[in-house]
Amino acid sequence: MRVIGGKLRGRSLPTGKNLEGLRPISGRIKQSLFDILKERVGGSRFLDLFAGTGAVGIEALSRGASLAVFIELDRRHLEMLEANLALAGLKDRSRALRGNVVDDLCWVPFRSGIAQYDLIFTGPPYKDLEKRPLAMTVPSLKRIVAADLLAPGGWIICQHQVKEPVEAVAGLEMFRQVKYGDSFLSFFRRPSAAGSTGSGAP
Repeated sequence: MRVIGGKLRGRSLPTGKNLEGLRPISGRIKQSLFDILKERVGGSRFLDLFAGTGAVGIEALSRGASLAVFIELDRRHLEMLEANLALAGLKDRSRALRGNVVDDLCWVPFRSGIAQYDLIFTGPPYKDLEKRPLAMTVPSLKRIVAADLLAPGGWIICQHQVKEPVEAVAGLEMFRQVKYGDSFLSFFRRPSAAGSTGSGAP
């Protein structure tokens, strides 16, 4: 895993290739994501769900996010994530927490100390260990809304497989979608965000 922008640009960190069930974000998708987010990352509160090795949140911190919280269920992945944060010198601006995103997120403000986030990235696995398709994006969006984690004017970005049916849930609207091979990046905001910020779309 290589950091592609910001203060840590060019820094390589372990990817956990031997960890079962881990699917790191590709460099191409990560580059495109942060090209879109470049005006929003600096000073932001960033939440990285299904964090894996922490590639997305670490990139956000390198590019000036004030703080990043990482949520990961697998203990092995969480250990690697914590090791990567330490190697990158980011422990003081980050928190790595263990939890099941699709079960509940109402605990996040209490354990992280942050009530709401300006940018939320969710990149759930596409398939289980038996290669059966999963569909965890919409349940994740519902948990984010139920926990009221998105700050006014904030964005949620979901990376998901193109065959997975994904649409806005109550309290959110999809305003952008970009395709990369077998993946989509889908962007969501509160319905009032465009009006309150002048222009919610990039």
